[in-house]
Parts: sequence; C-alpha cells; structure tokens
Amino acid sequence: MPTEKTKVHFTDSYLMSPTNPIEVNLIGAGGTGSKVLTALVEMNHSLIDLGHAGLSVRLWDDDTVTTANLGRQRFAESETGLYKSVALINRANRWSGTNWKAETVKFEKMSAERLPDHAAASIYISCVDSVKARFGIAEILKELDSSSYNHHKAKYWIDFGNSKYSGQVILSTIGDIRQPNSEKYETIASLPFVTEEFGELLKQSETQDNTPSCSLAEALEKQDLYINAALAQMGSSLLWGLFRNGLTENRGFFLNLKNFHSQPLKVG
Repeated sequence: MPTEKTKVHFTDSYLMSPTNPIEVNLIGAGGTGSKVLTALVEMNHSLIDLGHAGLSVRLWDDDTVTTANLGRQRFAESETGLYKSVALINRANRWSGTNWKAETVKFEKMSAERLPDHAAASIYISCVDSVKARFGIAEILKELDSSSYNHHKAKYWIDFGNSKYSGQVILSTIGDIRQPNSEKYETIASLPFVTEEFGELLKQSETQDNTPSCSLAEALEKQDLYINAALAQMGSSLLWGLFRNGLTENRGFFLNLKNFHSQPLKVG
C-alpha cells in the first residue's frame, strides 16, 4: 500500500535568495505588533548573518502611545504622546542601523479606487484588533494579487489575532505560490485567507469591547499580560521557518495560554 505523502508548502523561491531586502508591511503596533517588530529586528540580523539580503519593514499604525500602553506594550514613559509606529521604528533603526519606515495612518484604502501609498510588499503581517480591519486588509491584498506590481509581488499574509487568554496565527498565500516537483512531499500552492476560512467565526467574535483602555489594569482585564508576546514569538517562528527551512508543514496554530495548549494548523 503506497504511503501517503506529507503535505507541505514550499517557500516562494525569490524569498529564499533575494537580490534586495524583502519588503514587509507590518500592520498594527500595539500589544502584538510591537513585539512582532522586535522579532523582525532579530530575524533581519540573523538572515543577514546567514548571507540573506534581510528585511525592509514598514510599520503602519495611526495610534499614539498612552499611559495604558506602558508595561504591556513595547513603550517607555518618555514615548507617551508619540505615534506608536514612529517610536518603534526609530528605536529599531537606532538599534540595528536599518532604514525601516513608519506610517502614521491606517492600512486601508485611500478611496474606492486608490490603494494605500507604499502598499506593495512581499509579506504582510497584520496585528489588528477588529474584524473589519482584517476584511479591509483582505480586500486590498486581493487587489494587489491582480495588479501589475512585479518587484514587490504580494506573496504571503500572516494574521495574528487574540482574545483574553487565547489566540491564533494564520499563514495565507496571496495567490498561488509556484511549487517545485517533489517525490517526497505533496506540495500545496495556495493557503486560504483567514477571512475566507474563518470569516463567520471572526464575525461572531466581533462582540468584544474594543474601546481603548484608560489604564494598564483595565487593559489587563481585556488581554492577559503574556498572550500577545506568546503569539508574537510563535508566529514569528513560523515566518522564520519559511526562510530557514524553505518549507512548512504548518500554516499556523491556535494557542490557549490559560491551559498551555497549542494546536497546529496543518497545510492542506
């Protein structure tokens, strides 16, 4: 009886050995996004040491730092009042000598016809706290997939989402990613959007209060102290594996930090 092949997704070939740094749009600079940026700084440094061209990150967020953000997010008291994206990118650039960019607007369509300036990138990472924002991002990425961008062809979307104690990270392809011929594996070229596969669940979850918190104590009533950091580390490891291993058997995971249970989401 023939053995069933393991289903895997091979990383887009250009991302493995690019001639220029890989363009990344990181959307959201709050509890999860601020920690994902730190992981991207580490990833960029490691990739360059391994002979890769590294990453070029653009961080999108129109929010400013408040006292409620201190402690749970990557901000200092001296940064209160600054745009979150500017504070984080300035710090990252000073630490690593990069020239990453900050956008002080939301990643959303400028008008019915116009996409955001600098929308083109190879990888999109969303760390947003509303279902509406996710569906808006999905709409933009579908348009980018059908557009004529070449140099920064949209390839992957990684979405981070969480409630108080649990969360998930989902990897999607933007269109089909060409896969090599393989005798060992069954290759999967397309990974569905989170909004397509879990759209109804996302809509049902849109009952939580997204009103900004006035204090750290109030914020901790909505989200546990370490859920964002746990998701950021595990989700960034998923992206790192795409670069380091060139393939993945998993396209994400579900995490419950209250009982320490993690469930991988397999490819295919």
